[in-house]
Amino acid sequence: MITTDNMTTVARIADSIAERIISGALEPDAPLRQDHVAREFNSSHVPVREAFRQLQAQHLVVAVPRRGVRVAPLDTRSVKEIAEMRAALEVVALRHSGPRLTTAHLAQIELALIEGDNAKTIEEFEIANRAFHQALVAPCGMPRLLASLDGLQLANSRLVFAMARSVGWRPRSNQDHRLILQALRTRNVDQACNLLTRHIQTIERLALPAS
Repeated sequence: MITTDNMTTVARIADSIAERIISGALEPDAPLRQDHVAREFNSSHVPVREAFRQLQAQHLVVAVPRRGVRVAPLDTRSVKEIAEMRAALEVVALRHSGPRLTTAHLAQIELALIEGDNAKTIEEFEIANRAFHQALVAPCGMPRLLASLDGLQLANSRLVFAMARSVGWRPRSNQDHRLILQALRTRNVDQACNLLTRHIQTIERLALPAS
């Protein structure tokens, strides 16, 4: 039985492991042992199992027969799946969100854009990047879709950190984000959606290894 205290422990364990996976501290296919995690968080195995289930639902870990729970892969197939799902679902959300964006919503999007432009580290940039994409779609009025996008954005964050480790990262302005915001300011939702699709596809191309 999951008690209130256990639920707090579940969230603490899931958040900590998710952060390590996203940042790359835990590499793809790394094993996650229930007993090791339970000792680290001074908990029983019950909240650990529940935390693993939550991480599996977020596609951050996988349960492999006879090999146990492991960090989810980040291979070519995974990258393409993340990008194709985001390109489909985030654009659907933006089509519903765009006409509902108020001046306050647009200001929030611009703030995230500015914070991304001013980021001095990859960690600061990714926080702002995630905030930008969440602000784009927040007014869509589709909670199930937004929940799915939150999971996909976590998966996308893994790609961003992996690319930074592979090819490096330097502060720079995100021109794609600026063009999307400009289109939304002029109420050209179709153009904003087309720009968002291209933006996501660009991330996919950068993340995939050269063939």
